[in-house]
Amino acid sequence: MPSGTDIVGRAGGQRLQPSAVLELLKPVTWFPPMWAFACGAVASGAAFLDVYPMIALGILLAGPMVCGMSQAVNDWFDRHVDAINEPQRPIPSGRMPGRSGLYVAIGWTFASLLVGAALGPWGFAATVLAVVMAWIYSAPPLRLKQNGWWGNLACGMSYETLPWLTATAVLAGSAPDPKVVLVAVLYGLGAHGIMTLNDFKSIEGDTRFGLRSLPVILGADRAAKVACLFMAAPQAVVAALLLAWGAPLQAAMVAGVLLAQGLLMRKLLRDPRGLAPWYNGTGITLYVSGMMVSAVALSGGMP
Repeated sequence: MPSGTDIVGRAGGQRLQPSAVLELLKPVTWFPPMWAFACGAVASGAAFLDVYPMIALGILLAGPMVCGMSQAVNDWFDRHVDAINEPQRPIPSGRMPGRSGLYVAIGWTFASLLVGAALGPWGFAATVLAVVMAWIYSAPPLRLKQNGWWGNLACGMSYETLPWLTATAVLAGSAPDPKVVLVAVLYGLGAHGIMTLNDFKSIEGDTRFGLRSLPVILGADRAAKVACLFMAAPQAVVAALLLAWGAPLQAAMVAGVLLAQGLLMRKLLRDPRGLAPWYNGTGITLYVSGMMVSAVALSGGMP
């Protein structure tokens, strides 16, 4: 019998490598929801030393659990597309043979629900919603990702808005303040543009299999302009709201990071397909910095 260090299962003579499971869960994608949960924790105004176990559990849930689960679900239902766009991924490469990718997705779904239950009613309800969104985004018959408008909206809300509001509700033990809800929704809308930039790497496969991502239906240049608009407009609204709510310093900081993003966007628009990965490593860092600045402002008990 093969050793457990290099084999979890077999199918068609292929061996399932444990490292492939971690790759399937895509740790590089965990940061946005983890950061959003941290923003929600800050915005709640809770004393971290009093609630740090709940914060740690929530960050675990948002990133490795729910986000990891969503990546496994997406990779299973995208395995034919990935065979063209990213043939090195665990499923199309054969490193996760048979239905092992589907089994990981199902198992991680139930594990996420168990962790969510430990965060109380608000945490469990949010986890159920996140799980449902992950499956309807990737799986037939709804498969929201078939339409770049709706699919990217679902991703933005799931990656940014939902973890933010979950943290605030869990730590406060009640529904989030309307101001927190508004800012979290705005940053979720802005993430629509981030998701569009992620679609540039898969234009060929999406076109072949009928996935109507924005780069496919609009073309690279127009899709990049739409992405920039989606990212910039909500941040401008957040800056205006913070100013109106009596937080001029934080409003200026959000406006400043938006200005810096604008300069980077000008370069992005020269070559959207080539520079989308570069912008994801620069402009998105500024974007999430503004999120935390906004969370700090909301934690201050503004009038």
